[in-house]
Amino acid sequence: MAFGILHDYLMGQSINAYEYFGCHFGVKEIEEEKTYKDKAGKTRRRKVKKEVKGAYFRLYAPMAEDVSVIGEFNGWDVRTHKLAKVDPCGAWETFIPGITDYQSYKYHFRNAKGEYVDKADPFAFYSEFRPQTCSRCYDIEGFPWMDGDWLAGRTRNFDKPMSIYEMHLGSWKGKIYDRYPSYEEVADYLIPYLQETGYTHVEIMPITQYPFDGSWGYQATGFFSVDSRYGNPKQLMSFVDRLHRAGFGVILDFAPVHFATDSYALREFDGTCLYEYSDPAHTISPWGSAQFDLGKDPVRSFLMSAMNYFLTYFHFDGIRVDAVSNIVFWDGNKAKGENTGATEFIRRLNGKIHYAHPSVMMIAEDSTDFSKVTAPVEYGGLGFDYKWDLGWMNDTLKYYSKDPVYKKYEHNKLTFSMAYFYSDNFLLPLSHDEVVHGKGTIINKMWGNYDQKFDLLRNLYTYQYAHPGKKLNFMGNELASFDEWNENKSLPWELLSYPKHDSVKRMIRDLNRIYAAEPAMHFEEHNPSHFAWLMVDNADQSVFAFEREVGDSDLIFVFNMTPNYYERYCIGTRHEGIYDEIFNSDKDVYGGWNQYNGLPATSWPEEGPEGRPHHMDIKLGAFCACIFKRRIEKAPEEKKAPEEKKAPAKKAKAKK
Repeated sequence: MAFGILHDYLMGQSINAYEYFGCHFGVKEIEEEKTYKDKAGKTRRRKVKKEVKGAYFRLYAPMAEDVSVIGEFNGWDVRTHKLAKVDPCGAWETFIPGITDYQSYKYHFRNAKGEYVDKADPFAFYSEFRPQTCSRCYDIEGFPWMDGDWLAGRTRNFDKPMSIYEMHLGSWKGKIYDRYPSYEEVADYLIPYLQETGYTHVEIMPITQYPFDGSWGYQATGFFSVDSRYGNPKQLMSFVDRLHRAGFGVILDFAPVHFATDSYALREFDGTCLYEYSDPAHTISPWGSAQFDLGKDPVRSFLMSAMNYFLTYFHFDGIRVDAVSNIVFWDGNKAKGENTGATEFIRRLNGKIHYAHPSVMMIAEDSTDFSKVTAPVEYGGLGFDYKWDLGWMNDTLKYYSKDPVYKKYEHNKLTFSMAYFYSDNFLLPLSHDEVVHGKGTIINKMWGNYDQKFDLLRNLYTYQYAHPGKKLNFMGNELASFDEWNENKSLPWELLSYPKHDSVKRMIRDLNRIYAAEPAMHFEEHNPSHFAWLMVDNADQSVFAFEREVGDSDLIFVFNMTPNYYERYCIGTRHEGIYDEIFNSDKDVYGGWNQYNGLPATSWPEEGPEGRPHHMDIKLGAFCACIFKRRIEKAPEEKKAPEEKKAPAKKAKAKK
């Protein structure tokens, strides 16, 4: 097996290199020479075989020489445990008896520059908490999983509701007595919160080991090492297991584009650019980190194995691949052309992951117009399941920030997304990137005074849920905070003591429930036959309306983007019938002004605005968003035969 994994690793085809490289507990059969006395009293020697418990250490460092393992177990002595080169391509190995969990270690060797260096293990499963930099021995096997039912029913959610709660584990509730909460402590509070608010999935920002808090995990040093801020690998397994048993999916944010430049980690690992680009024009990323050379086969195997490791050992339901724009184009710049080595890596990654885990989602955070991002690999696509619609996010937030007087000139910002929506499987994000670095929070981006900002925020969230595509919101969006997210502080939970803020959270809860209950909002959403604009050209009034219909679920969504109030507003419809208002963002329970439709609206068979065959009149409040559901008359059930009616009575008599 070792030769096969090593061969696949070098060829860029391995997704399980972690089974070979790194520190692995095991047993080795060794020979010992024992002395004994024979019947004549003479001293004799013989060799006996003995099994010894310990750990194998394996390293890939082609240009290294004089390699040894140093650690707690040998007093950091470079002479005690030397590694033998077991393959001319650069694989090194040794076995050390008596190794136990949590012992710290590093590799010490002479690199290609003739310098002796100490390096952390690239395949370590666990690491010391910063500022310490050593790897730790850790037995990854043996967690008692209890999420079998969840895994058996897991899918990629194409025709299911998927409302994702993106979160940073350390700042969701904040530190506890100046320490980070453990994975399990976060789960204690997170599960009831998700049950209350109605999200279906959690996406956690990167939890591969990283040194600088301000990088939020996007500049890692250990790509197989669980972030020690929050505990050990089995504590993370417990986190995922508990969420699964409570009915929630868990998505891992992963950054395969770049890594931290700290000297003890991957940078110039063996004295050469083993992991990064050797071309100085591409070695350093726009973030100041080192860029993975995704055209190198061992690097491809390294990253594919890292993602597969988290899917296999931690049961994650999906991987969100960060900064895909910096993968498909050189340095993320379309003018520099496609990085074909990197796009080949992505196709290989998605193909292999989907083959190994058919029910796991692969999600691209991509801001480009690169074609076929979510098309299958066999059809020339990159093979992702979903793509973040960052164009929708940018256009939408710009539109909501405009003075209503000028919105008619930006009308296409809300209609353009549906012009390209069917080209990829899109996910609509209002993520952490929109609430940091001086950008202001989501509510701060809204136009108007204090009350108008809340009105528009409720309108925006309704629009996000109404628009086709899966949903993602960063933690705290539901609190309507005016302060930007800070990774060193807890979310401002005290805001929920104020009715305006608590009402936004309640509205998000109700939107999640409607989203889950109505097939029209999630089933076959990339089928254009289920969507129709009802009012798309009314730029002067900035009123939009569209219909989504799947079977008995027939919904009309209406949005008033101005402070104008309409006691009676005419909306064109495709069907005649009675429509009940099932949601209105202007209700007082959501912090609004209670300008809602208490009685059903009737659609009449007379031509409505924009040439629609029918029309209905509704009350439309200022900055209001509302959802109407058409009543579907069902045929009465056929009467049961007399003998069928008598059967229960006979059974009851027999029991008596």
